[in-house]
Amino acid sequence: MHNRLHGCWHCSIYEVVSRRQPAIPATVARILNPGNQPMGRGTRVCRDKVKMKTLKVSWSGNSLVLFVIGLLILTLGCGGGSSVHNLIPSPNFPQFSQVIVVVEENHGYSEVIGNTSMPYLNSLATKYGLATQYFADTHPSIGNYFMLTAGQLITEDDGFTGTVDSDNIVRELLAAGKTWKSYAESLPFVGSTDAGAFPYKKGHNPFAYLTEVVNDNTQKQNLVAMPQFNSDVAAGRLPSFSFVVPNELHNAHDGSLADADAWLKQNIAPLIASPSFQSNGLLIITFDEANFDDLNHGGGHVATLIISPKAKAGFQSKTFYQHQSTLRLVSQALGLPRFPGLASTAPEMGEFF
Repeated sequence: MHNRLHGCWHCSIYEVVSRRQPAIPATVARILNPGNQPMGRGTRVCRDKVKMKTLKVSWSGNSLVLFVIGLLILTLGCGGGSSVHNLIPSPNFPQFSQVIVVVEENHGYSEVIGNTSMPYLNSLATKYGLATQYFADTHPSIGNYFMLTAGQLITEDDGFTGTVDSDNIVRELLAAGKTWKSYAESLPFVGSTDAGAFPYKKGHNPFAYLTEVVNDNTQKQNLVAMPQFNSDVAAGRLPSFSFVVPNELHNAHDGSLADADAWLKQNIAPLIASPSFQSNGLLIITFDEANFDDLNHGGGHVATLIISPKAKAGFQSKTFYQHQSTLRLVSQALGLPRFPGLASTAPEMGEFF
C-alpha cells in the first residue's frame, strides 16, 4: 500500500495521507505525530510557514516499524538539536525539592546578554547555566505562558477570557502529591482570577485560567502576590513548584531592563542565598518572547538561565530549546511521571547538570 508522509521536522508535525488510510499502531502514531496533530487527508503548514516534506513510502507489518526507526535516525541531525535520546527520560536526572520559574518580558537574547543595564542577570548567566539557542514559541505573550505550563499554545489572543481544561502542570503536580503556587506581583487579591488592573496582567498568570484552579476554591488559594513569595522564601516554605510573575513595570514590558534587573536582585538574590535553595533548589529565568520583529521559531531568540547548586558552573548550551523544554525540565526535576502536551517530546535539558 502506498502512502505519503507529510512532515515538518522543524515543528514536529507529521501527517500520513493515504487513499485508503491504513490503521497505524498507536505507538507508531505517537512517534510520527508527537504533537498530537490531526492525522488524515489534506495539507498542513507549520507555524513557522516552513513547507512540509513529502515522502512516498510503502509499508506492511515490520516494514513500517523499520521505516519509523529509520525516520528517527534521520532526525538526529535535524530539528535544531533534538535527537532520539530526548524522547527517553534520563535515568539519573537530578531531583529537586523546589523548582522556581521566573518569566520576564519582550526582549531578545542580544538585548539582554552582555547588556550593562542588567548586571545582576548577567552575573547569574556567567556563574550558572545559559541556554544560548533558546527560542520562544509564538507572539504575542499568552501562548508562551501556556506553553510553559500546559505544553500547548492554547490561544494567541491576549484578550482570552476562557478556561483551560487541557493537561497542565497543576494537574500533574496534584496527581503526584506535589504543591504549587503562582506568585503574581500586583495580583488584586489572593485567589483572584479576575482581569485585574495595570500593572497586573492576567495573561501572564496562566494558572488563573486552569480548570483545576478556577473550579476549586482550595487551589485558588495558591494564586498569591509577591509579598507571599518573600515571606515563603524567608521561612523556607516554598512549594514544590513556584511560578513567579513580575508586574508590567518590573518584567521589562513597560519598565526598563534596569528596572527588571533591580527587581530580580531584590527578590531573587535572597532566594538563591536561602538554605533551602542551596540544599535542593532549581531556578529557571526566561523571557516569554523576543521583540515582535523577531519571528525565529515563532517567538524569537530569548535568554534562559538555569540556576542551581547542582548545575554546571558557567555552562553555555548550544542545543535548540523552546518553552516546552522548560516545562519538561520542571516536570523531570520534580519527578513527575507525565509531562503535559509537547513537553512529552521536547528536548530535555539534562545537559545543564
